[in-house]
Amino acid sequence: MPRFEHLRHQEPRQLAAPRELVLACAPLRSRVNLSRIARAAGCCGVTRILCTGQAKLDPKIARDAAQTVSLEIHRSLPPMLAKLRGEGYRVVGLEQTTGSTDLHHYSFEKKTVLVIGSERQGLTEEVLAELDAVIEIPVWGMPFSYNVATATAMALYEYCRQFPG
Repeated sequence: MPRFEHLRHQEPRQLAAPRELVLACAPLRSRVNLSRIARAAGCCGVTRILCTGQAKLDPKIARDAAQTVSLEIHRSLPPMLAKLRGEGYRVVGLEQTTGSTDLHHYSFEKKTVLVIGSERQGLTEEVLAELDAVIEIPVWGMPFSYNVATATAMALYEYCRQFPG
């Protein structure tokens, strides 16, 4: 039986063009969650995160992403979401709502802004009004939702699965 050599820490795959996915984060209570989101974004080749509130990264958690991901801090998300929509982006919220689509059945557009809510309150009514679509991740147990950093990583992975190169 042939044996295969397994190498750890291979070089990352190269993208043919920069990702056209932007993350937009409501104010997050935890610097740890934002840092984990930035690290996942970096792994996915996402280079731009819009933040509101007191957005700071923990360099021990975000690690290399701190050098590759641009963190833009804004006063409010709705004006930025409207601006990006004007630039041709589809604005998609990650939230549990009555009209949300299961992540397993959602087809992302290449130019997407993925909007992430705060840990406890989710997305505000003002932000929900700016969305073109809402996606949610199914939950089969308690609690009723995933941690914000975990959910963001799942949505990022699904976007990358749909647009691998």
